[in-house]
Amino acid sequence: MPKLLRILPLLLLLSLAAWAHTYHASLMEVRVNPDKQRLEIALKVFTDDLENALSQGQPAPHVIDRLSRAQLDPLLLNLLRREVQLSAQPGRPLPLTLVGLQKETDSHWLFFTAPLPATATSVTLRQGLLLTIFPDQMNLVNLTAGKQKESFLFRSGNEEQELKW
Repeated sequence: MPKLLRILPLLLLLSLAAWAHTYHASLMEVRVNPDKQRLEIALKVFTDDLENALSQGQPAPHVIDRLSRAQLDPLLLNLLRREVQLSAQPGRPLPLTLVGLQKETDSHWLFFTAPLPATATSVTLRQGLLLTIFPDQMNLVNLTAGKQKESFLFRSGNEEQELKW
């Protein structure tokens, strides 16, 4: 119950996203697909925050609506590989495959997958998206594996956790 109480305020804040963007948060849904031996992941990020992350270290800012998918996909995949790492064995990140992108009013969903070893019953997730840009960044991760559902909160100083099923 204490974990739920920590996450409940974040869920309320996420529901207010259309009203005001006064906080920094992302929402990640991780589903274990044992039949296809992979993780299926959806990541929701505010568009302005995503553009900020894509623009870090670049000579000019990236505006998502001004980029073709051929230009945008490699940028998104590089960002994911840098900031979101899943591993079934220590020091061996799983390869990520970008599957799609969906625009909403003030945010984007990124869809990607990662292969899973057949015997895997957990992965270590490092969810560092936007943590170096925004000190108040909160990254909520929901894990679904069969009937099991669990939520995790990633913040600065708590970027890595084990997801078990």
